[in-house]
Amino acid sequence: MEPREEIEQLEKEDFSADSLPKMAKATAAMLDQGAIGFVAKVFNDPKFQKLAEFDKREQLEKDRIFNELIIAPLTLFMLTLEAPDIRQPEEFRDYLLMVRDEIPKAHVGYLKNLGIEKKHLADWEKLIKMRYEEYRQDKLEARGAMMEFESGEKGRDLTSADLEEINLFLPAFTVAVGCHQHICRGKTKGKDELFKYLVKNLSRFYTEFRVAVEGGKITPWQKTKVKFRHFWNDLREK
Repeated sequence: MEPREEIEQLEKEDFSADSLPKMAKATAAMLDQGAIGFVAKVFNDPKFQKLAEFDKREQLEKDRIFNELIIAPLTLFMLTLEAPDIRQPEEFRDYLLMVRDEIPKAHVGYLKNLGIEKKHLADWEKLIKMRYEEYRQDKLEARGAMMEFESGEKGRDLTSADLEEINLFLPAFTVAVGCHQHICRGKTKGKDELFKYLVKNLSRFYTEFRVAVEGGKITPWQKTKVKFRHFWNDLREK
């Protein structure tokens, strides 16, 4: 049964003690599918391939980049689900954390169904968790970088509204910074356009997910509210 079908089935059943763990597992599997679809689109985008210099890379290196791309939306989901400012009732947050914890397992389950050898599955789960912890710890540094950049762009001290927007997009920015570093193996000099590409695409993906988690829709008003024009202009594209 597909994850979405399983979720629909669980929603029809009477609530029980087993319902939430099953729902969390199915939701994580559905999110994993979304991450795979997002990464396939990015990885096959000629613009990304040009910025990542695919013409100079061996297949093994391209595979490594694909793996880093897969980890990016998965860890972005995890960071978003635990965000302290997420607009959900306090009693619902434990469920969101259950979904977060199921995400690495969901991707391992997907790889297992593809026939990936067992010895590699444990490595994948460890890698996802390692990147999650890395990006989680990097949030403060990323927030400082965003504040410095935004202050320079605006030519003034940041207002409380500016800081709110920075906090809102901190998960996407943090993951983009880390993903960029890993794709480039730390050699990021001269790769600013690749970074902007990653930030822009991860932010669009993040916005859609965040709004969905908070129970809303991406209205033109919400899109206009996003003011980081240098990274997210295309949020307003139809």
